[in-house]
Amino acid sequence: MREHPDHHDAELLLSLYDLRREAKLRQAREWVVSEFEAKTFEEFVQQYPAGSEKNASFRMTISYWDMAASLVNNGLIKEDFFFENTTEFWIVWDKVRKWTPTAREAFKNPLLWKNLESLTEKYEQWMGKRAPQALEARRRRLQEAAAKKPAASRSQEER
Repeated sequence: MREHPDHHDAELLLSLYDLRREAKLRQAREWVVSEFEAKTFEEFVQQYPAGSEKNASFRMTISYWDMAASLVNNGLIKEDFFFENTTEFWIVWDKVRKWTPTAREAFKNPLLWKNLESLTEKYEQWMGKRAPQALEARRRRLQEAAAKKPAASRSQEER
């Protein structure tokens, strides 16, 4: 394994960033990070049924990050280099981690989002050595933002 990232790592990472700039993917990612919320797989199926625009946005986002994770997991991009430049994948995985086993069982696919899961586990270890409290602080901020969202939505609907 290479010790340091090289220009190939940089080219692949920049290519991933180029893909992220595509308007539809950018919109889907923004929605998943800021609004998507499903505490269980059943809730996911009910709120975002197959064929819906929200389901498509979710699938576009999670498949993008699973693909990116595959590149890193297969050594095409150095982990450290990727982790230094990208964190959104962790947020996406954190939103589905609790109910992914149920989704895998429902789809009869034990490999569903496995690249993303594996990379996230490595990232959490990596961050644990560098900034042990950062991920829990980020998780709290995301939960607080989600908790405030319904109140904001209600006040907009009342207007």
